[in-house]
Amino acid sequence: MKKNFISMNVIWLLLLSVNMAESVPEKPKRSALNQLTRTLLRKYDCGVRPVHNWTSATTVFVDFILQSVLDVDSKTQSITTSIWYRQIWTDEFLVWDPHEFDGINEISLSSDAIWIPDIIVNELVDEGRSPPIPYVYVNSSGCVKNYRPMQVVLACSLEMYAFPFDKQNCSLTFRSWLHSVKEIDLSLLRSADAIANDQKEFMNDGEWELLSIPSRYWRLQQDHADYAHVCFHVVIRRRPLLYVVGLLIPSIFLMLVDVMSFYLPASSGTRIGFKISTLLGYTLFRVNLRDELPATAVATPLIGVFFAVCMALLMLSLTKSILVVKLLHHSEKEVREMSVSACLLDKYGLAESTMTSTRTLDQLNHSEDLEFEASLEEDLESLSNIQENPSSLEWLLRELVCIRLAFSQGDTESWAQAEWLALCSKLDRFLFRLYLIVLAAYAGTLLLFWASWSFA
Repeated sequence: MKKNFISMNVIWLLLLSVNMAESVPEKPKRSALNQLTRTLLRKYDCGVRPVHNWTSATTVFVDFILQSVLDVDSKTQSITTSIWYRQIWTDEFLVWDPHEFDGINEISLSSDAIWIPDIIVNELVDEGRSPPIPYVYVNSSGCVKNYRPMQVVLACSLEMYAFPFDKQNCSLTFRSWLHSVKEIDLSLLRSADAIANDQKEFMNDGEWELLSIPSRYWRLQQDHADYAHVCFHVVIRRRPLLYVVGLLIPSIFLMLVDVMSFYLPASSGTRIGFKISTLLGYTLFRVNLRDELPATAVATPLIGVFFAVCMALLMLSLTKSILVVKLLHHSEKEVREMSVSACLLDKYGLAESTMTSTRTLDQLNHSEDLEFEASLEEDLESLSNIQENPSSLEWLLRELVCIRLAFSQGDTESWAQAEWLALCSKLDRFLFRLYLIVLAAYAGTLLLFWASWSFA
């Protein structure tokens, strides 16, 4: 009886254990992706170059696609661009058979967990607001793809002399920071022609136009070792329409207004007041647009020279008008003293005849005085004849002689003033024509320069 009880308890315990075993859930298997990742990184050392034979070099293929030019800073000599950077190499320690892991042919791994080549850009100043991409793609053959967008600030020697018709050539030079070509070699991912003509991703609606991206590979010897370099030259050209409309055309309009002001009468004070207003307006225009011009410490852009010369021409125009007005308001004594120089100007093409140009006002007045004295002698002789037979006509004759003398002196003075006004008017026309010649030569030179740069 006791044996039967023990056997029943044993059977009961066995049944209870079986039920408990059925109620416990089965431990899930690891996914194929998890198993593959753990298998690849179990004994992986990210500090060792991934080659089985240490004498073989790791070839890194580099490439980039330019998306946009964000900023060109002439003051700091830098350019900010947005690029899509691509880097491909082979990792001999990250190879597997896809059939052993449910046909997985490509996975993503953390960039901190595997070896990454120390490729840098020589001209890099700052990475800007580049989004962090912590993963890379690895396929079953060990090919690692490191793709990421970058906003890079590059040091570039900017040529701003031809602004706003300038072209810029900035380079991105990729190289390994420590490894020589025996350890890390570089190569172009695409052909040079394909890279140079690739403008599909570039945002071509902004201020800058992408011309080409020529590339080349070379080796630089340093410390008895060769280092591989891959250089991409970004050649861009500025679209000048915004600056032509906002800077050049208003300045040209102000210069034309100043030229038209020469047709105002020189004897009136409106010409000088108008020219002063034009000069003040041009100064205000330059101050408001000061931030639009590039600032460089090495060379002044040609457009800066253009504005400076325009300001100088406005000052020259004002000075010329002041000189003419000053000459018009000389006294009679000053007119007589300056008549010689005026006649010299008259001699060199300002007069209608050469006979009148050789006579000064004093000479003309002297000839008039001689004629007047001769007539007076005749009158005095007649007076002496009259005095022999004194009568009441003596007093009347003397009065007529005095009246004639007064009228003769007035005619002489008015003639001298008229001659002086005519000479000043000719001088004004001569200076105006000289001003137009200087202005036309200056404008033609600038147009020739800018046309050669814009169509180059």
